[in-house]
Amino acid sequence: MDGGGRVSWIKYGPLVSLLVVLLAIWIRTPQNADLDERLDTVLSSLLRAERKVGMNNVHRPKVAIGFGGCVDLLVDGVSLLHKIGLTPADEPYHHNYLENEVQLAQSFAYFFGPGAAAERFMINDTLFSELVDASRDLPGNRWAIGGNAPVMAGRMATEGCDVLLAGSFSPDFTDVLSQHITVAGNVVEEQDIHLILEYPSGAKWGQYTSHRANRYIVHSDDHNPYLTSMEDFAQKLLHFKPDLLVVGGLQMMDNFPFQSGEREALLSRLAEVLSTSSSQTGVHFEMASFVEERIMEDLLHYVIAHSDSLGMNEQELPNLLSLLKGSNITVLSDPNPRVATVLDQMREVYRILNQRHRDASSESNTDGVKTKPLTRLHVHTLAFQAMIVTRGSQWKHTMSATAKASLTANRHVCGSNDIDPSKARLIMDESFSVSRREGSQRIPLQEKRPVSCWDEEDYEICVAPVLVCTEVYQTAGGGDNISAAGLVLQI
Repeated sequence: MDGGGRVSWIKYGPLVSLLVVLLAIWIRTPQNADLDERLDTVLSSLLRAERKVGMNNVHRPKVAIGFGGCVDLLVDGVSLLHKIGLTPADEPYHHNYLENEVQLAQSFAYFFGPGAAAERFMINDTLFSELVDASRDLPGNRWAIGGNAPVMAGRMATEGCDVLLAGSFSPDFTDVLSQHITVAGNVVEEQDIHLILEYPSGAKWGQYTSHRANRYIVHSDDHNPYLTSMEDFAQKLLHFKPDLLVVGGLQMMDNFPFQSGEREALLSRLAEVLSTSSSQTGVHFEMASFVEERIMEDLLHYVIAHSDSLGMNEQELPNLLSLLKGSNITVLSDPNPRVATVLDQMREVYRILNQRHRDASSESNTDGVKTKPLTRLHVHTLAFQAMIVTRGSQWKHTMSATAKASLTANRHVCGSNDIDPSKARLIMDESFSVSRREGSQRIPLQEKRPVSCWDEEDYEICVAPVLVCTEVYQTAGGGDNISAAGLVLQI
């Protein structure tokens, strides 16, 4: 009798299983269909907003970008740590720089759990070389052009710009750059390597679980901190006459063991280059993961004061704001902030920096160095893009630029120019408050008009949802691609 029951199950079991699966699909189809339709509508609306502004192929915008570059070696972070036998730290701990394996484990754990992006200088050359050697043999590793400046240059060349790129590169490195990129700088025999420890959402390392996909970057650069290409770049700028000048990669100077006064001298020279550029040339500074308070103060004086535009992520925004308000810089912030929180922080940064500019302009400026008001602020987060642009400034097409930045986030992280809604999801709220202040207006996310723009004081704000990639190809370089894409439509 029992044997007959087993025969019946063997005979009809697969049919029953198929019916269960079909029933489950039938039950959930309406909800999934609604969700798919919503994503399709948001995607088509963002694409339509992006296409509102076309690039002029007759006159390609000219963009000058510095500084430095590297070769990125991308690996699965947890697999690498397992391979070198690094056990999870008992307690996460923040380190400004890394000297040994224990500090690496503590620092990685500190950012891995929340899923926050981080970058740290490894002062131990031997350990860094061992990590690189171990990564070379790791299955699935990939090599890519890296560094803020080359990545932004690559995106802008792809989007239709002619680019002057400042950096010291090897012949192999320059050979793979776009034909629309001209290099200013010295030739080096061996390119600096950055080790990119990527991890997906839900990855586990001992007792730690990542709450979102991100990366932890380790570097031990020899060339980039010295801005060795700056003089050649400054000379070529005179003839290139860019429409936009972009500065990035300065985090390579963070915690680097310079001689006394050496870093300040380099940044002072950079300030001269920026302040003597044409008044018609916009200057954009791309923030990064800075942890040393002194360099942040130097950047405020030598770089940000001469910039019209700033780009940063959800970690770097509160970091900058804390410094502006006289507090210690924030090493780790909410990796998934609400829209209202980010907008309030952006308003404060915009207000404080422009007040500093007005104060500096009203004082007698004996050295003749000019500073600039901040007229553009772009913050990119996992869930949304947000921009503040001063009305009447040189920055155009803010709505389309915000849409393009949003679409580029998916394109880069998924590794495809064609966006597949089945590999994306919306995590931005159905509606958002424009501020944390009580009684603030709430704006619903409209699928057919997903980019929300409105005027406040002397500026316009635009917010766009991101179609968050669910099958991650690469997170490293995301911010650089997103910022560059947003800038292209505003030059």
